[in-house]
Amino acid sequence: MATKIRLQRHGRKGYAYYHIVVADSRAPRDGKFIELIGTYNPNTNPATVDINFEKALYWVSVGAQATDTTRNILSDKGVYMKKHLLGGVKKGAFTEAVADQKFNAWVSEKENKIEAEANKMNSDKQAKAKVRLEAEQAVNKAKAEILAKKKAEEAAAKAAAEAEAAPAAEEAAPAEEAAPAAEAAPAE
Repeated sequence: MATKIRLQRHGRKGYAYYHIVVADSRAPRDGKFIELIGTYNPNTNPATVDINFEKALYWVSVGAQATDTTRNILSDKGVYMKKHLLGGVKKGAFTEAVADQKFNAWVSEKENKIEAEANKMNSDKQAKAKVRLEAEQAVNKAKAEILAKKKAEEAAAKAAAEAEAAPAAEEAAPAEEAAPAAEAAPAE
């Protein structure tokens, strides 16, 4: 029986996630499988992969063929690297302790690379946010200046209107005061 390591689709339309399964190569994609060895969720950034390393290594070592995507996932997690190192141990090129040391060095280097990439993405995100904030502050400052000019012009126009109205009111007030006085004088 030919076995394959492949993805089994789950989830809703437009939001799929996958189980990584070992299945008979003749079985349908979402059909019967031999063993579930992990999950893969491409909807997160970065994609979330949860895998049982020992089971995956076992199935790869007994000859299960992986599809392209699952091969990339298993390679990224180090299953194929470990298989390669165990092949070197089997041939007598080096001991198992050396193979474990090389594998651990590879894993730590990979983790450092991933961490550096995450830090770079985070710093880029913060830099973009800072630029956006500065641009927004500049726009707000320009709007505030325009509003201040408009208010100053309105205040000046109001002051001018009051200044024009004040002399007219002063002229009208003495005339009004004189008229009642004139009316009061003949009555005596």
